Amino acid sequence: MKKITRKKHLEMRLQNIPAHPKPKVGLEQYTTPSVIASDLIWNAFSLGDIEDKNILDLGCGTGVFAIGSALMGANSSIGVDIDDDSIELASEVSGKLKLDNVNFIVSDICDFNESFNADTVFQNPPFGSQRKADKGQDLKFVKRAIELNPNVLYSFHMASTEEFLVSFYKDNDLNISHLFRYEFPIPKIYEFHNKEKQFVDVIAIRATL
Repeated sequence: MKKITRKKHLEMRLQNIPAHPKPKVGLEQYTTPSVIASDLIWNAFSLGDIEDKNILDLGCGTGVFAIGSALMGANSSIGVDIDDDSIELASEVSGKLKLDNVNFIVSDICDFNESFNADTVFQNPPFGSQRKADKGQDLKFVKRAIELNPNVLYSFHMASTEEFLVSFYKDNDLNISHLFRYEFPIPKIYEFHNKEKQFVDVIAIRATL
């Protein structure tokens, strides 16, 4: 496969990954847009966090960060998600792309115990954009990532919780090096949505352990 040398080319590749086939409201499943995923992956690549590294995508959904990392030269890339519909689709996409450095596993992140020494973890967990969402799921992901002991963590959160998150990361001995800010589009995919699309301010935190 031809090496990707421009962020726009990465974005175009990621655009071909379909959205969640059967989004489940209880899992707060929203597909990360290719423009956001490609920007974060490109930045991570530029910082030396992807090429020849072992990548773990927690709560991977349809696998955009696992696949994107594989396309950018990861040594190995694993996506983990509790939703088998998402994992099935992610596996199909990686198969069509003939990526031999990516694998997908159906598992709750807390039960994922495979012997895999991740250098870099990506995660876009449920971050509580819904009024009735189960709050604190993103912190559960951060704590699990700490247990897996990677070198670097990239994690999405609601921008409105930034002040709390900075303290939380510091209290857990995580060193924040970068904050990436995005407007995350929430499409009308669930019955309770009354707008075709709304935008939520989110941050992606890069932290070292």
